[in-house]
Amino acid sequence: MRILITTPVFPPDLGGPAVYVPSVGRYLVGRGHQVKVIAFCSDPAPKGYPFEVVSILPARMSVRYLRAFFAVWKHAPEFDVVYVQEHLALLHVLAARLRGKPVVMRMMVDGSWEISHRKGWIGGDTIDAFQRKQYGWKVSLMRNLQRRWWGASSRIIACSNYLRSIAVGNYGVAGDKVQLIHNAYNGPAADSVRETPAQARAQLGLAQEPRYLLTICRLMVWKRVDGIIRALLSLPADVHLLVAGDGDMLEPWKQLASELGLAQRVHFLGNRPYSEIPLLIRASDVFVLNSEYEGLSHTLLEVCALGTPAVATDIGGNPEVIEHEVNGFLVPAGDTAELARAIGKLLDDKPLQQRFREEGRRRMSRFDPEQTFAQVEAALRAAVGRG
Repeated sequence: MRILITTPVFPPDLGGPAVYVPSVGRYLVGRGHQVKVIAFCSDPAPKGYPFEVVSILPARMSVRYLRAFFAVWKHAPEFDVVYVQEHLALLHVLAARLRGKPVVMRMMVDGSWEISHRKGWIGGDTIDAFQRKQYGWKVSLMRNLQRRWWGASSRIIACSNYLRSIAVGNYGVAGDKVQLIHNAYNGPAADSVRETPAQARAQLGLAQEPRYLLTICRLMVWKRVDGIIRALLSLPADVHLLVAGDGDMLEPWKQLASELGLAQRVHFLGNRPYSEIPLLIRASDVFVLNSEYEGLSHTLLEVCALGTPAVATDIGGNPEVIEHEVNGFLVPAGDTAELARAIGKLLDDKPLQQRFREEGRRRMSRFDPEQTFAQVEAALRAAVGRG
């Protein structure tokens, strides 16, 4: 097959699709398929991949999406199927369908919620609240447009049961059209990351003394890094926070840390090369994912595989990775006091940390890339056959 993949994030930028797309692309090339990727990317010419990457450089949102539309329009005739990573995907799907190409959509979010949230049309409501409420005409328009681009797709791959239930239960997409394929763990084998925490800190230039919390994410408002910063106020002074990633909320969250007197304990690292991510995970005592929304977090999979205990919110696909008090702690989204309590308990209990590590690694077989990518390949073949 000839497969054109679109993605909203690509290395060196951080985010779930930046982990997933290079991995599934390599797998498909290894299976003998031709792959090209159209990516929103800060690198104008990404190298080191067994496929070509067409980079859509940072610009105003409307400009980037128009450029992506014309990139898909230009390249789609060369391919048998377009594999779209869901992220405000209307123009990608439209360009592919205008070229007569079948589309497989990978659903990572309710796109109408993400657009409405960014635009301030829903008063900051979470994705769960969004499913239960009606809003103004702008939100209704976005929901209807999303139904159109989902309807134009041959198949939708949902990366979690949570997202599949939204598409089928709330939007009325036919159940046989929406296939659950969990995200895969695509990082290094746990035994290949041989550095001790002290060695990882030394390589990264981090001080040895603090106990480190780590969060890795695009710095969007629903990632709620501000909640982790506020939780630090209730934790001992030797507990520091490492924040890896970039995005719209970088400066506001830097300002918050300064206002709370925590500037020396919150370290904003920016986008880091992927080669450093396993070291950051190994260097940290606890990983924290405090978001109000997650489809199914690639980073959470990597953290479990590499053996750093985690505290995450009990939303979206997180409970499909973390079982409360079995391989991590789940806390209610927005509850800073409970977040601080869970972090503090985990930091102070070494046997509990070890139990979470062992159980987290044991459960990773559910997210094996050979199995999940084979399902993706089969879905793409089916779409080509129908096309």
